[in-house]
Amino acid sequence: MHASWKKILQGEFEKPYFQSLIEFVNKERREGVVFPPPGTLFNAFQVPYEEVKVLILGQDPYPNAGQAYGFCFSVQPGVKPPPSLVNIYKELEGDLGIKPPKHGCLQHWVDQGVFLLNAVLTVRAHQSGSHQGKGWEQFTDKVIRLLDARQEPVVFVLWGRYAQNKKDLIDCQRHLVLEAAHPSPMSARNGFFGSRPFSQINAALEYSGLDPIDWQLPPKV
Repeated sequence: MHASWKKILQGEFEKPYFQSLIEFVNKERREGVVFPPPGTLFNAFQVPYEEVKVLILGQDPYPNAGQAYGFCFSVQPGVKPPPSLVNIYKELEGDLGIKPPKHGCLQHWVDQGVFLLNAVLTVRAHQSGSHQGKGWEQFTDKVIRLLDARQEPVVFVLWGRYAQNKKDLIDCQRHLVLEAAHPSPMSARNGFFGSRPFSQINAALEYSGLDPIDWQLPPKV
């Protein structure tokens, strides 16, 4: 976690709900398998607070072995891109003509200020949603509010109903909020495909005087 986030979240770490949350996660790790691994839990927070340009909000981590490592939708080099990410790549090609890479690592986006945050940061192996309602939502709602409070605008990308429920935390007069169906194979054809988020994000960034995101991922990582 970048020092800028540690500083502004210090008060949150000290609250009783967060202490109880960490106790719960540690107990889950003792009794079974939890993703992502402990050292990668806060990877998304490597983007400094003041340098976040885009927030893409996921639901909870990938529940299968070797996939989750602290970023929503991204997987590490050598791991096959999961179906939701494959659909994100399809929309990227349809929007900007960018051919998908063979890998699923989105670090190149992160390096440019794309904050890949899940609303829930842990999950029991093979049980999607198993750590919902334990306190992570209170923590990540605080993160969203902190980004909303920034003077410089942020583009908030809310895919799916779960993410869209966070819209009330955002001042839509100051920030751009992009909503679409979730890229999951179960819902992508209900409004994700054809939503053109990548070109809209870059148009908003350029309007605000910021550099656009280079969405072209390197062929190898």
